Amino acid sequence: MATEITVNGKARSVDLPEDVPLLWVLRDELNLTGTKYGCGVAACGACTVHIDGVAVRSCQTALGDVDGDVTTIEGLGTPQALHALQAAWIEHQAAQCGFCQSGQIMQAASLLAQNPAPSDQDIDDAMQGNLCRCGTYPRIRAAIHSAAKATQGA
Repeated sequence: MATEITVNGKARSVDLPEDVPLLWVLRDELNLTGTKYGCGVAACGACTVHIDGVAVRSCQTALGDVDGDVTTIEGLGTPQALHALQAAWIEHQAAQCGFCQSGQIMQAASLLAQNPAPSDQDIDDAMQGNLCRCGTYPRIRAAIHSAAKATQGA
């Protein structure tokens, strides 16, 4: 039985069991490979996407549990118009190996949607479930602050 979901503003139909993790629907069925597989148990944040603007771990979200619009890193901005966070990530050179960065950016976007002027503590609290093996946390925090300022000025 086909399941209808909206991903990055586009209605999609997938013929998969409802217990398939959203991560595999995105990567294997829809070829949206920006969302990464990290740990498979929702502990690292590499697979973070939004459902109706709320950050969720797609590795532990079943297709049948998706109730709302899904946004992946591919739907956050465009090459012609980067999201403020994507531009800030580049400006602050937040990515080192880059593996965790799509999840980091998606988590940060959810934070800024809820709190447009976060403190360092707000950022640390919101981002604590997103791991970066390269340890670029200070750059990530600076990029979030920069994006917050850019968004407020827009």
